[in-house]
Amino acid sequence: MDKEQLLSELNFKAVRSSGAGGQNVNKVSSKVVLNFDVENSSGLSEEEKALVLSKLSTRLTKENILILNCDEDRSQFKNKAIVTKRFFDLITRSLHIEKVRKATKIPKSVIRKRLKDKKTNAEVKKNRRRPEF
Repeated sequence: MDKEQLLSELNFKAVRSSGAGGQNVNKVSSKVVLNFDVENSSGLSEEEKALVLSKLSTRLTKENILILNCDEDRSQFKNKAIVTKRFFDLITRSLHIEKVRKATKIPKSVIRKRLKDKKTNAEVKKNRRRPEF
């Protein structure tokens, strides 16, 4: 993954934010929309593209374009920084490969010890009962 190449492939668009904000909301385009075309990216290798496409399939459009929005701040510059950081976090998380869990065999000595402990515990409980005549 080449971060500089990916950064140059990002498309940013400033849009007016929705919601309350008074007179300022009608004048200032502070919301930032990030578009990233996964298939035509040269910053990702083919294996990385396949990983991103499979892991982020629910967040992609039909044309395999990732769209992220940010309207948390009133500053367009801060929103652009937030959405860029969010994009790189998302890409690095989608490229992370989980380790395959290997099932381990329980040693026979551990099984024997567990059975022995069960027997001693049962014996202790048996001795607590009333004696039978």
